[in-house]
Amino acid sequence: MELRVSKCPACGETKFEIQRLGCTNCETAVEGHFSVSHLATLPEEHVAFVETFLKCRGNIKEVERELGISYPTVRSRLDKVITMLGLGTDETQASRREILAALERNEMKPEEAVKALKDLNA
Repeated sequence: MELRVSKCPACGETKFEIQRLGCTNCETAVEGHFSVSHLATLPEEHVAFVETFLKCRGNIKEVERELGISYPTVRSRLDKVITMLGLGTDETQASRREILAALERNEMKPEEAVKALKDLNA
C-alpha cells in the first residue's frame, strides 16, 4: 500500500520523517530517523502531473495534449510543483508576465488567461 500524506492530520505540519522501515517478507525492522523525499509529500494531483510530465519527457506540448489543458495551465502547474518542492525562486511573477504577454500577442483567449492566472494562485 502506498502512503501519501502531505501534512500531519493532527497539527498540520508538512515536514515528516520515517521512523521505521520493515521488510514485508521476513518482518525485519530498521528504526531511526530517516528523511522523506519532497516528492513523497506532494498531493496526489501534483504527483499525477509530474508523472505525466516525465512520461512526455518534459515536452509541454505533449503534456497539453495528454491532459487536455492549455500551455499556460501546464506552465502554471509546473511552476507550482517546482515551488512546492523548494526547487525554484518565486516564479509566479514571471509566469504572470508570460500569461499577460501571451494574451497581448493574441496567443490565448481572455478566458484562458483568467483561468491560468487563477491557477497560479491555487
